Amino acid sequence: MATDRYNSPLCSRYASAEMQALFSEDTKFKTWRKLWIALAETEKELGLPITEEQIAELRAHAEDINYDVAREQEKKVRHDVMSHVHAYGQQCPKAKGIIHLGATSCYVGDNTDIILMHEGLRLIRKKLVNVIAHLANFAMEHRSLPTLGFTHFQPAQLTTVGKRATLWLQDLMMDLEDVEYQLSKAKLLGSKGTTGTQASFLELFDGDHEKVRQADQLIAQKMGYDAVFPVSGQTYSRKLDSQVLNVLSGIAQSAYKFSNDIRLLQHLKEMEEPFEKNQIGSSAMAYKRNPMRSERIGSLARYVIVDALNPAITASTQWFERTLDDSANKRISVPEAFLAVDAILSIYLNVVDGLVVYPKVIEQHIMNELPFMATENIMMQAVKKGGDRQELHERIRVHSMEAARQVKEFGNQNDLLSRIAADPSFGLTMEELTHILKPSNFIGRAAEQTEEYVTECVQSTIDQYRDLLGITVELNV
Repeated sequence: MATDRYNSPLCSRYASAEMQALFSEDTKFKTWRKLWIALAETEKELGLPITEEQIAELRAHAEDINYDVAREQEKKVRHDVMSHVHAYGQQCPKAKGIIHLGATSCYVGDNTDIILMHEGLRLIRKKLVNVIAHLANFAMEHRSLPTLGFTHFQPAQLTTVGKRATLWLQDLMMDLEDVEYQLSKAKLLGSKGTTGTQASFLELFDGDHEKVRQADQLIAQKMGYDAVFPVSGQTYSRKLDSQVLNVLSGIAQSAYKFSNDIRLLQHLKEMEEPFEKNQIGSSAMAYKRNPMRSERIGSLARYVIVDALNPAITASTQWFERTLDDSANKRISVPEAFLAVDAILSIYLNVVDGLVVYPKVIEQHIMNELPFMATENIMMQAVKKGGDRQELHERIRVHSMEAARQVKEFGNQNDLLSRIAADPSFGLTMEELTHILKPSNFIGRAAEQTEEYVTECVQSTIDQYRDLLGITVELNV
């Protein structure tokens, strides 16, 4: 790697080799050549004077791209597609005259972009399913472990660690639905010509409209697609880029929410992301264990969420059948969104796979707050023993206020239970109060909701993608 020029951290630090390979020059230009071969095969099959020898020559050089020739030609003509047509023609002198026949630049450029985005979504789906499977296991393992639930980051009612994980899980399941929907309506641009009218192909086929229609479909089938966009300008609608990046943005949003929750829980010392044996948390404070992986998820997610605005603006500002102000933007915004989400899911999988839970700390936090939350239960139990509800309500209000003052002003432990046990108005022993305050009595249906959600809604999805499971990730940093 060159050290005297800018290198994208998405490649050097974060994204997987697999995703980098997908958006590499090799994949791009080899796909261009596959499209040129599909075009030549289709035109031959529909009656144009193209020989099998020419097509065999194209196939023979589908993989060995002469980049040096293409780059030198682009310096002269300032056109990447025509430069690669020229380079391919040098390697295939017999087929030179029929390469790119009837097509415009977007035939290779746009069809390739569509193919790469769909392949990218499949790679994303693979990692997403693995994160879902790990998170489902985590939720089930901790479905009954009570923990403080928060609203406004203020202690509210109890929930369970597993139930909280289902909230993260449900977001990812929604993202998976969006990925699947986008893949389910996959279409290729096909062969549409300069303004989308297919005029050049109509001329090639001597006015035979049916052959032009067949060419569109045959090319799609050869490239693994069942359908093409029925109408287009020179390009496919840039709304497709916007839709795809919105899906990626959705995944980033889900991961961001998860990472923020983990960071807050690590501050509370209730949960902790994995921490390697030799990892350094702070250059100045050796004792620190910073949630740097969760922070990185949030950092990359923020980039993706903002990046998704690029194709949205591009789609909004295209003029008529084609303008070129999309080109430089989408060369950057689309691949980087995929690379960043790929990295986000790798980190997410790493964090979920090694999450550490500290039940004793969780229990301590519960018991600091639960006496306040349980005042209604305590009062009802005292009424059953003959107490006066109105009197007890006032007594418990006074005790609660004083116990809260001791905690907030003096940093003392919550002594509400001791105050109530010492108050004869309640007639309750400390043993009885402790029984009332059993945390599992306050989690409602959290455990059942978790089990029902995982078994009824998530497990079938995990089973459906069983062949995608079992991947491991290795973070570079």
